[in-house]
Amino acid sequence: MPTIHVELWEGRPLAARKQLIEELTETTTRVLGCSKASVQVILNEVKKENWGMGGELCSERFPD
Repeated sequence: MPTIHVELWEGRPLAARKQLIEELTETTTRVLGCSKASVQVILNEVKKENWGMGGELCSERFPD
């Protein structure tokens, strides 16, 4: 049973998150030959203030 964990910044629209889950599931079933029902996708939304890149907070590096 494939499980895909995705970490991303919070705030993406529900429709975009739904599409991401659908497309990751479709690609996984095609590549691995497993059933859709066996694929799990877990989205973990993280605040930019809790994510760092290059020694900086993403909330400062990429302000809204």
